[in-house]
Amino acid sequence: MTESHPPSTSSEPADPGGTSGLSVLDPPGFHEPAAPAGQSAGRPDGPQQGQPDGAAPGELPGGGEGASRAAGAPGASDGARPAASATRVQDRLAGRLSELTSLHEHTARLARARGLSAALDAVLASGAALLGAGRALLVTALPGGGPSQPVGLGLDRASLGALETVPTDQSLLARLLREHDRPVELQSHDLAGDPAIGARLRELAGHLGLGGCYGLPLATEEDGPLAAVLWFYDRPAAPTERQRELARRYCEVAAPLLAKQLDAEKVRRTTEALRRGLLPDHLPQPAGLRLAARLVPAGLDRSCGSDWYDAIPLPDGTVGLTVGSVSGDGPGAGPGSAPGAAAAMGRVRAALRAYAVLEGEDPVSVLGDLELLLKTTEPARTATAVYAWVEPEGRRVTLAGAGHCPPVLVTRYGAEFVETSLSAPLGVLSCWEAPGVEFTAERGDTLLLCTEGLARRFGPTLHAGQANLRRAAADAPRDVRSDPDRLCAHLVAVAAEQEAAGAGGVPANDDLTLLAARFE
Repeated sequence: MTESHPPSTSSEPADPGGTSGLSVLDPPGFHEPAAPAGQSAGRPDGPQQGQPDGAAPGELPGGGEGASRAAGAPGASDGARPAASATRVQDRLAGRLSELTSLHEHTARLARARGLSAALDAVLASGAALLGAGRALLVTALPGGGPSQPVGLGLDRASLGALETVPTDQSLLARLLREHDRPVELQSHDLAGDPAIGARLRELAGHLGLGGCYGLPLATEEDGPLAAVLWFYDRPAAPTERQRELARRYCEVAAPLLAKQLDAEKVRRTTEALRRGLLPDHLPQPAGLRLAARLVPAGLDRSCGSDWYDAIPLPDGTVGLTVGSVSGDGPGAGPGSAPGAAAAMGRVRAALRAYAVLEGEDPVSVLGDLELLLKTTEPARTATAVYAWVEPEGRRVTLAGAGHCPPVLVTRYGAEFVETSLSAPLGVLSCWEAPGVEFTAERGDTLLLCTEGLARRFGPTLHAGQANLRRAAADAPRDVRSDPDRLCAHLVAVAAEQEAAGAGGVPANDDLTLLAARFE
């Protein structure tokens, strides 16, 4: 096991291909490494790439002491040795240029990565390409210290789980994440047979077929250790000096880019946690009614609004069901207004709960009061909503909608729309009012309330998406239709398939919200 520390630790280099013992290496700079006479730098068993056998390591391009000796050697024709030397220099420079070009392409790929997951995948894949490795393992540093859940390349979930069982005192990744005494690099020619490796890691290396490995930290002076990566070979092997050099240079560039992605991910998770805190943490389960919901939010940097769903137990034993969406700062508002829309959504949903308790069995009055509040307190915003008053015992439903997708009633015979009167969104007209719709459901029927974000994922237009959504609900297997939670999961999965196939509209700008109520 070879563990390299900063240059101040030691000035005596050790053999990078050593198979045992813990030694210290000075990481070389981006230059031609020195080597003993007769041995090329970075290759203990042969010449450097682009340098023929027998070339002196210290030979100077086009002149100098090495070139003079070559020109005056016995039996050499005039000009033959200098020409050969120039050819070797050109080959060496061409090889170096190719390496730098490859390094630039890999760093450019990382710079183009969108999101933390894509950035981590890019680091794993690019490092493997530069080192000639087949598999890799990466962890990021948690705020309180220690590694996060691992991300792998060429390692399945079972392998990742097994590698997580390595004790911290044997973990190579934990060494690379140290705040102090952090190695510059780690290297083992053969993990399974290296006595400097812990017993558990040696056992797993033999079981998973891991040969040699090479590891680097990703750290910056400002942030300290950000992540640690191990690349694995499928047999006992070690990277050449030039491969190690390219990998180190890549990680030096990758670390600050990764720091930005980690910061952005932290902000996104915090914001999403606050946003989800504005929604119910659980749904009631009144007698005779089973409820389930899904909400897949668009990223706040892209979203043009913010959705809600709710199930409100009312004092008389009935239930109020609602889904809705608040738009940004007015009609046509762009993504920049999404955080404000999320805050407004929380206020609107809280107000709707109060109106539902006061006059829940009259959905038109509930939405009318909500429209008045919106116009008074949120004059630059609009909202779409549907509110349904449900009596579980008698399976009676009264609902009203404002500029929203019509609900879908899933029955044993298929699925059909519950036609609501056409109405403008709340906050658009000088006075909003629309008639409500009443119906009685059968035992085993499921009422689906959804926002436009779900329908738009099912088709290129809203109308086509609504039709495809109804068809997907009708075609769901019978056992799926009988379970509201499974039905929600099924429709979200079908929507994702439609989106991946390019059949949907522009779902990245809209949340996906679905509320299902099954009458028992």
